Amino acid sequence: MRTYDNPVIPGFHPDPSVCRVGEDYYLVCSSFEYFPGVPLFHSRDLVHWRQIGNVLDRPGQLVLPAELPASAGIYAPTIRHHGGRFHVITTNVAGGGNFLVSAERPEGPWSDPVWLDLPGIDPDLAWDEDGSCWCAVAGVGLARIDPVTGKVLEGPLPVWSGTGMQHPEAPHLYRIGDWWYLMLAEGGTAHGHSVSIARARSPRGPYEPAPDNPVLSHRSTGRPIQCTGHADLIQAADGAWWMLLLATRPRGWFPEFHVLGRETFLTPVEWVDGWPRVGPVLERHPAPAAWHPLPPEPERDDFDAPDLAPHWISPRARPDGCWSLTRRPGRLTLTAAGDSLDRPGHTFVGRRQQHPDCRAAARLEAGSARAGLSVRLDEAHHYDLEVARGVVGVVVRIGPVRQRLAEHRVPPGPLTLVVEVRTADVPPPTVTAPGGQAPGIRAGGPDAISFSVESPEGTVRLAEIDGRYLSTQVATGFTGRVIGMYVTEGSAAFDWFDYRPLTA
Repeated sequence: MRTYDNPVIPGFHPDPSVCRVGEDYYLVCSSFEYFPGVPLFHSRDLVHWRQIGNVLDRPGQLVLPAELPASAGIYAPTIRHHGGRFHVITTNVAGGGNFLVSAERPEGPWSDPVWLDLPGIDPDLAWDEDGSCWCAVAGVGLARIDPVTGKVLEGPLPVWSGTGMQHPEAPHLYRIGDWWYLMLAEGGTAHGHSVSIARARSPRGPYEPAPDNPVLSHRSTGRPIQCTGHADLIQAADGAWWMLLLATRPRGWFPEFHVLGRETFLTPVEWVDGWPRVGPVLERHPAPAAWHPLPPEPERDDFDAPDLAPHWISPRARPDGCWSLTRRPGRLTLTAAGDSLDRPGHTFVGRRQQHPDCRAAARLEAGSARAGLSVRLDEAHHYDLEVARGVVGVVVRIGPVRQRLAEHRVPPGPLTLVVEVRTADVPPPTVTAPGGQAPGIRAGGPDAISFSVESPEGTVRLAEIDGRYLSTQVATGFTGRVIGMYVTEGSAAFDWFDYRPLTA
């Protein structure tokens, strides 16, 4: 039997929303404080996804203030196809609230934002038979809107807000058969996360909750996949039903740590007595009938394309003056916009860490600049492999503490900087109680991050650091690790960047 592995989109890709046009599927995710915003993926089978762009790829579409806190910005987009156009609705919590953009083709260009005078987050879109457009928001309120002007025509109306758990959010409204189904997440986006659903004959309600709510939750289980929720339903071209959702893969000893952020998972759905039935989300499932594997993504970017690939992101903005692919053809040239990664406004171009075990390397021509590779969660939590004035060092920022751990003098000329992340394979220490009793109190992080430099003089391993401090459980927030190139003084050129998974 053919199977697929979860997650289907690994790494920091939370809050998935999906639509189908013919035999093609399109999916969007939250992007928070990163630019460009709202990554957009395409698939022919719901398993194999390829990022084809970003919905918010122009500064005029996405304004994120320099002082924007980490994990603010763009929350929970919904993508739908109606009337020959693609529509994406989302929230900019940094200012402006809910807005909608549209495009004839998923590759764009996407329109400028149409703002809605509608409070709330996690907006959804659905159309009824007479062409009315409905927008549900977390809480849960429902409004009839004009998607062209953004005007609220009716509501918001209070409708079903879940089973009573905290944070009813991520509403999605569907017309399936003779019923309108309202599906939402509740319980918070951590270990209590769950999916519940209700139905009504009209979008306005009244809604009847499913008898077996929540229809999905991994709370209080020992399953390796946790925090399951914020889901979207999709019917495949063959008639089968599926659910795309976010979840995490925690590692390490209690309370465990997830370092990749919330990822996108796929699980099958059956309909029983008019209600969706969803089993546990497994690491491996029987595959959908359609099967369209994609050629592997290039592991190395030589920066010889006319523009950056869509997976490259930067915190808050990427001004034209801070990066160039033409200043030195075949190189990514970065110019400092700020003097520290500890504060917003710096120059950083990175990609999401997508595998628990991975290797990232970059060829750097630093010259007189201060530049390097950083493993980043936010301004207060990052590990940096930095080159300046002939010396390479490892800088660690954990909350209020900033420390330089190691230094090594290197010869002039290009250097290869290497970051390796490996799942912790050494048993955590056991604390022995008086009298020789071992109570089993242990402490172990999720992984170890090592930093090396390669030069004509050879390879030097500078440091290895516990990865727990670059986790959501330590730093808080809604994002995951991003590994990338930065400059905090002068200009530096990167000849290539290579990212690849490693065998655990």
